[in-house]
Amino acid sequence: MSIVPKLIERLQRHPKRIVFPEGADPRILQAARQWVTRRMGAPILLGDRAVIKSTAARLDINLQGMRVIEPERSEDFEPFVKQFEQLRREKGISSVEARDSVRDPNYYATLMLANSQADAMVGGATRTTSSALRPLFQIIPRQSSAQTASSLMILDFDEKKIGSDGTLFFADCGVIPEPTPEQLADIAITTATVARHLTNEIPRVAMLGWASKSSSNHPSLLKMRTATELARLRAKALSFEVEIDGELQVDAAFDPAVAEMKNVTSAVAGRANVLIFPDLNSGNIAFKLVHILAGANSFGQIVTGLTRPAAEISRGSSAHDVFGAAAIVGVQAIDRRLLYGTL
Repeated sequence: MSIVPKLIERLQRHPKRIVFPEGADPRILQAARQWVTRRMGAPILLGDRAVIKSTAARLDINLQGMRVIEPERSEDFEPFVKQFEQLRREKGISSVEARDSVRDPNYYATLMLANSQADAMVGGATRTTSSALRPLFQIIPRQSSAQTASSLMILDFDEKKIGSDGTLFFADCGVIPEPTPEQLADIAITTATVARHLTNEIPRVAMLGWASKSSSNHPSLLKMRTATELARLRAKALSFEVEIDGELQVDAAFDPAVAEMKNVTSAVAGRANVLIFPDLNSGNIAFKLVHILAGANSFGQIVTGLTRPAAEISRGSSAHDVFGAAAIVGVQAIDRRLLYGTL
């Protein structure tokens, strides 16, 4: 079974509220209808009520079970303006600038998330990546164990021998262009944490490079080697059960025979389910290449390192992609003890 049906079952037992800043987008409406039909919780659609109703009627989508909010007309608008002004006071924001920001549905949705008026958020369907991410990074605090906020992509394959029953986690594919070893260590731990939450498997993290356990001191390999050691130390400090190895080539991370041939003998070798890339260039290219050529389903970007779950989806996403991303962040909002009975 691919990952999304498993997540649907969990959300049916523990329904969640997902806020969509671009409530009038047809793909959002289609995904929200699925959310209600499958009894996974309550979608919250932001936008002009008349436009949302008109688009829904044109698509023959029933809005029953969905909450529609026009940010500037809501009773929370003024309190949100004051809250955002307070948050950004040190940056010199004015009352007028704060008001203009909160008029933006992405900012309003993020403030809903920060105030527990929504359990998770899915934005970016009609916005550039930076526009969708900026409110999250300005408003939502980082996790106490993370110094870096980043993102991951989840790819789902028919071939169940890959990753976690066909599911792979790629990071970072959308936030930090040139991560330092310290940032890569953070990315490895936060990505592995999401993988553990969604699959309940011990994550097997491959820190990728163009060589496997090389004697070369090339800067790009040294960076991954250092990041591997830092990630292991952080995992130990957090008492987080995870397997981390690097630097590894992709074939050694996936193919046990190749790993053996290259004398890579860790628990990660040939069995990786989390891939950490040296930089955004390689990560972004890799996931899009695999998505297109292998025909794998892809879901994300899933934002990591923050205290609230959120996804920044691509403007090219389908309704299926939107729904999958919503299911992922929805399950992230479920306490792990409720999912598995243990931490």
